[in-house]
Amino acid sequence: MGQNTVHLKSLTTTQVAQFREHGYLSPVSVLSAREAREARVQVEAIEAQHGGKWPRHLSLKSHLVYTFLDRIVHHPALLDAVEDVLGPDILCWSSRWFIKDKNDGGFVSWHQDVPYWGIDVGENIVTAWVAISPATRANGCMKVIPRSHRSLVPHKEGVSNNLLLRGQEVAVAVDESRAVYMELEAGQMSLHHGLMFHGSEESHVDERRIGFAIRYIPTRVKPVDGLPRDSVQLARGVDRYGHFGLETRPQRDLDPVDVEQHRLATATYAEINRLAVAKHLEMIAQSARAQG
Repeated sequence: MGQNTVHLKSLTTTQVAQFREHGYLSPVSVLSAREAREARVQVEAIEAQHGGKWPRHLSLKSHLVYTFLDRIVHHPALLDAVEDVLGPDILCWSSRWFIKDKNDGGFVSWHQDVPYWGIDVGENIVTAWVAISPATRANGCMKVIPRSHRSLVPHKEGVSNNLLLRGQEVAVAVDESRAVYMELEAGQMSLHHGLMFHGSEESHVDERRIGFAIRYIPTRVKPVDGLPRDSVQLARGVDRYGHFGLETRPQRDLDPVDVEQHRLATATYAEINRLAVAKHLEMIAQSARAQG
């Protein structure tokens, strides 16, 4: 074998090429049926303690306070696939729940992720969307526009019933006829690039759609200048760059030290999100002035 041979751990060369060319890959099997079932039991037990809904204050980065979610973030099968796309040194930048019930009105508008994250949009950034329950067209699985990950586009905000924190939506025309619906069985995941146009429709069936989105970045990724210092978790490999503060893994559920770490991390995220949005809007305004 030549020196440039790439030794993949999980994906095939065809799958890696598809991700790079089209911006997504689906489905990829990661959790066993038992692991997915046990995760769902724990999710719904936590929901039962909070009026039947996942607690809003734990929508982001809940892997910092629950050990079963920490295990998913660090699951070897999941990280093997992510490593084949990103390389061996991987940070978990964040995680986020996307849960839908029948006729709750929840949907996700067409959007790109990275403009709101405060990190370099030119880097290869991946979301692993893990299905804790089946994700089908009927219950609002994710849809993507192939090859839409090549450039950053302007966004607008405030779309009602949107599961996104700011209701953001791409401010360009989207050809719905090109959409690919990424249906998943429980335990499977999809991978999509941070600049991929993606969204989902609301559910009209009884089967819940429980999705856990985990955002991974190579350790070399730089934060946007002028923002508060963000924190991340080392998922695999070595961080030789130190661009971010490093978060610790929970040893037991809701340990007070981990709860405080989570509070600080999500507060920083909210501030970075606010400032990153302002920078994005200014970029749009500058572009408009240059064209006008």
